[in-house]
Amino acid sequence: MEIINTVLGKPLGWIMYFCYNIVQNYGATIILFTLISKLILLPISLMVQKNSIKMVSLQPEMNEIKKLYAGDKDRIAEEQYKLFEREGYNPGIGCLPTVIQIPIILGLIQVIYHPLQHLFRVPKETVQLLIKTAGELLHTEITGSSAELQVIEAIQNSGIAEAVRETGLLAPETFEKIRTMQLDFFGIRLSEVPSLQAPGPTLLIPLLSGLSALALCLYQDRYNVLQREQGRLQQWGMTVFLVLFSLYFTFLVPAGIGLYWICSNLMAIAQLAILNKIYAPEKYIDYEARNAKKAQDNDNSEESRAKREAERRLQLREREDMERFYDTQNKLVMFYSEKSGFYNYYAEIIEYLLRHTKIIIHYVTGDPDDQVFQMNEKNLVPYYVSDRSLGSFFAQLDVPVVVMTMPDLQTYHIKRSVVRHDIEYIYVFHALMSTTMAYRKAAFDHFDTIFTVGPYQVREIRENEQKYGLKPKNLVEHGYGQLDRLLREHEHLPERNDKTKMILIAPSHQPGNIMESCVRELIDRLYDAGYKVVVRPHPQYVKRNPEFMPELENSYADKAGSRLVFEDNFSSHESIYSADLLITDWSGTAFEYSYVTKRPALFINTPMKVINPEYDQYENKPMEITFRSVCGISIDPSEVPYIADRVKEVFRHEESYRRTIDAFMKVNVFNIGSSGQNGAKYIVSRLLKDKK
Repeated sequence: MEIINTVLGKPLGWIMYFCYNIVQNYGATIILFTLISKLILLPISLMVQKNSIKMVSLQPEMNEIKKLYAGDKDRIAEEQYKLFEREGYNPGIGCLPTVIQIPIILGLIQVIYHPLQHLFRVPKETVQLLIKTAGELLHTEITGSSAELQVIEAIQNSGIAEAVRETGLLAPETFEKIRTMQLDFFGIRLSEVPSLQAPGPTLLIPLLSGLSALALCLYQDRYNVLQREQGRLQQWGMTVFLVLFSLYFTFLVPAGIGLYWICSNLMAIAQLAILNKIYAPEKYIDYEARNAKKAQDNDNSEESRAKREAERRLQLREREDMERFYDTQNKLVMFYSEKSGFYNYYAEIIEYLLRHTKIIIHYVTGDPDDQVFQMNEKNLVPYYVSDRSLGSFFAQLDVPVVVMTMPDLQTYHIKRSVVRHDIEYIYVFHALMSTTMAYRKAAFDHFDTIFTVGPYQVREIRENEQKYGLKPKNLVEHGYGQLDRLLREHEHLPERNDKTKMILIAPSHQPGNIMESCVRELIDRLYDAGYKVVVRPHPQYVKRNPEFMPELENSYADKAGSRLVFEDNFSSHESIYSADLLITDWSGTAFEYSYVTKRPALFINTPMKVINPEYDQYENKPMEITFRSVCGISIDPSEVPYIADRVKEVFRHEESYRRTIDAFMKVNVFNIGSSGQNGAKYIVSRLLKDKK
């Protein structure tokens, strides 16, 4: 206790000494001390307020991280750390008020128990002599932490004042201050410890302490940026705890400490009101959206209950599917699909395996409505695994071959298995694009085998391996199954009876795309030139901008009909492969359109779709750029007013483009028409090698 008195008591004692010399009243001194301590700590409180606002504003992103990397605690912690670092949020700052409050209370206890030293600045040695002298005069021994308080009370009430004065231990002015010191505050003896065994005015201190704690909690539940986010049960749980703690605590310490506790609680209410004026949470947090989300979560309507029940059943189905997957022994090959449409990229491989082998294919999908659940194939076993479980699911894989179209293995939440280290991870492309511009730099670094589309991808991957000193991957000359399927379907597509040239506007979804820059002028110019115009936005763009298409359609309500169509059915590709010309920006659809139809595309040079900003440091030019110059023409947005003339120019060279595109495709795509057979045979050979 002597260490605490020295380290904490002395600094706070000087503040109390300053306060006492101003008000000359013990209770008023404690109140003034509490106010000064709040003012001194105000900068820290402002820091905590700003930090708390950041915490609440970041909560939606944190929830998304938890969903995205569910099951991968290390990844969640890593992503949250990056988020905190980006936004300048410090999780530890919120603990500062509590951490600082503890030494203040400990120090204040020492000040109240040692008023001779701290309020009257009597040297420690003199204090010891006074205690000894007072004990001798009273014929008793004065000991314990309250010894100095006993001396003051003895001087004031026990008739030994003159004897103490005559000892000369105290200066006359100091003696007079001690003799006249008021330890009472509105009838409450601040030096006494409240006790139920000795009922009296001091019992008001625990009562008022509990009431002040209740008032503070109720105010914070409504106005504190963090506590208003808590559920009612959590808020009341904390309130009950703090009220009971305040009652218990103030029965253990002198009433002066209880007075400080009461004042601190009441001043904290005023302080919070001031903080909310300086840094108003409403300026930084969209409470309207958050309340709407909470209302939705708490909605107990029949529709909401049905929705929650459907989610519960889906989670149950997921658990059952995962257990079924883990319980299946001797699995040989697993395909992973992000969503239903991704089966098309595997279809040629899977269907060849089903027709020519007895291998059971385990097909894991993130879409509970994936088309594979409707397929009646004995050797194709589907499972549903949601995004939130994907991290832990992949970490526990025990299957020799895993085939996937999701890049960035090991980079984000999808990691290689920690259970089995000899799994061969095979990547299958779901686009005909370059590997250096349309994907992240390390997108394929952790795969063992790549089913390449064409020679350009082989060159790019080998250059990347050499550039960064990577272990050479097994590159299989595979091809592109989606193209094979589309070529077959296009052969059976009926010819259009309409002789009017049909132009399809199908942009990408990155910022600055055609929908955002020049779609209206394109429609106007082409429609006025007599063409049939079909507008097919990217599904992702429609999802992010749900109001755009209805507004666009309404503005052309007088023209919509046989020559102007707005397409929102993305399940059908008929319009894509029936069009006489495709107008796009950087969409990968252009590859499939031109390769299948042998017709050119017209590209608008909107901002490039660049995922890897280091693409220009490779010797091999990205296919997206080469393709534009061979299989069509490119124009700048400033040339859109003359689009009709440019379209005429393209149509004049249709036959030339047909020959050029066909030759370009055959040079740049492997195994046209037989990619599935090629990929399936590789998987079989890999499994046979394992068996041997």
